[in-house]
Amino acid sequence: MDDTAVRLSLVEQNYQNLDRRLEKVENKIDCIHTEMLNGQASLTKVIVGATGTIVASLLSIIVVMLMQ
Repeated sequence: MDDTAVRLSLVEQNYQNLDRRLEKVENKIDCIHTEMLNGQASLTKVIVGATGTIVASLLSIIVVMLMQ
């Protein structure tokens, strides 16, 4: 093998390693994205539930005050 063939082989190996690493990063980012979407959905449910509880409490207080 001549020097050029060895260099090309090394460059090819480096690109293959880089490609594998980038695929791992992309997979991890996809997992993080999915987890963030699930967390956001859960947080939205909690906020809606808390808001409903506060509104119901305020309505109860107003009703009690009007009844007296």
